[in-house]
Amino acid sequence: MDKHDFDYHLPAEAIAQTPLAERSASKLLTLDRHTGALVDGRIRNLVARLAPGDLLVFNDTRVLAARLFGHKASGGAVEVMLERILDSRRISAKIRANKPPRAGTVIEIGETTLQVEAREGELYTLVQTSGASIADMLDRHGHVPLPPYIRREDTPADRSRYQTVWARHDGAVAAPTAGLHFDDALLAALKAQGVEFGYATLHVGSGTYQRLREGDLADQRLHAERVHVPATLCEQIASAKARGARVVAVGTTVVRSLESAARQPGSEGRIAPFEGETALFLKPGDAFHVVDAMVTNFHEPQSSLLMLVSAFAGRDNVFAAYEHAKRSGYRFLSYGDAMFIG
Repeated sequence: MDKHDFDYHLPAEAIAQTPLAERSASKLLTLDRHTGALVDGRIRNLVARLAPGDLLVFNDTRVLAARLFGHKASGGAVEVMLERILDSRRISAKIRANKPPRAGTVIEIGETTLQVEAREGELYTLVQTSGASIADMLDRHGHVPLPPYIRREDTPADRSRYQTVWARHDGAVAAPTAGLHFDDALLAALKAQGVEFGYATLHVGSGTYQRLREGDLADQRLHAERVHVPATLCEQIASAKARGARVVAVGTTVVRSLESAARQPGSEGRIAPFEGETALFLKPGDAFHVVDAMVTNFHEPQSSLLMLVSAFAGRDNVFAAYEHAKRSGYRFLSYGDAMFIG
C-alpha cells in the first residue's frame, strides 16, 4: 500500500471554514462497518446509537494559543508555531522567516525575548531570556492554530470553538476535532441514557498535518505525540468489556491512545496504564484490541487518519461513505460533520 491508495477528490467548497452556530447541530453519518450500511442523521442521534453501559472515551487535551508573530532583533518578521512546551522557559517550535535562524538568534514576541538554542530537523529549541513568561506570552499574543486548510485568520470565537468543552490539560497545538460536536446538553442526554464517560490525554502535535512520503506505508513512521492512559480508564474499559458493553472512542486520537496502551511489551493486546510517546500508525490489516466503535470527522485525502478509519471499517466501506457524504452536502475536516462507525 501507498498513500495514493487513499486518495479521493475533496472539493474546496466541502471543507468547513467556520464552525456551526451550535456544536450539536452537526450532521452524523452512521456506517455499519460489518455491512457497509449508511444512515444519515444528526449528532444528537448518537444518544440512540449508544446503549446503557457503553463507555464513551474522550481526549481531554487542551489546545494552546500556539501561533505567534514576532520579529528578529535585526528586524525581520518571524512566525513561531509552538510544538511543545519543554519547561517554564523553553519551547520546541517551527519557525517561518525569510532565512532560517541560526543558534543565538534573538526573537521578540511582545514583551518576551526568545533565543534560538538549537535546531533538530524542522524543530527549533527556543529559550526565554527576558520579559514576560512563556505562559504570559501565549495568553497575550498567541493565536488559535487553525489547520492550514482553513483559509482565514483566527477570531476570538475560535478560542472557545476550537476547543472541546471538557478540555483540561494544556499541550495540544491541534484540536481533537471529533469532540467539537459535543455540548453540555448532548453530554447530559448521553449520561441520562446510561452511557459512561472516560478520559485519555493525547497532546495533538502539528505533525498531524504532515504529508506522508512516497513509497510503501510499511516503511513510514508518524510523528510522536505525548499520551496518558490512566489506570482509572483502564479499569473502566475492563469493566465495560466484562459486561459486554462497547468502548467507543471519540476521535482518532483516542483510538491511537487506547491501542497504543494495548501494544506495550507483554500486554498481549490487553490495555494497561500508559504514559509516554506514541507514533502508532494504524492502517488496513492492523488489529484493534480495545476500540469497538468510534466517532470521527471526515479526513483529508492520503492522510494517516483516513488510513486509520479505513483499517477499522474497511477501505471500500469508508470510501463509499465519503462519496455519499460529498453528494449529501456533509461538511469535511476539522469544523465539519461527523461519522459514527460501529
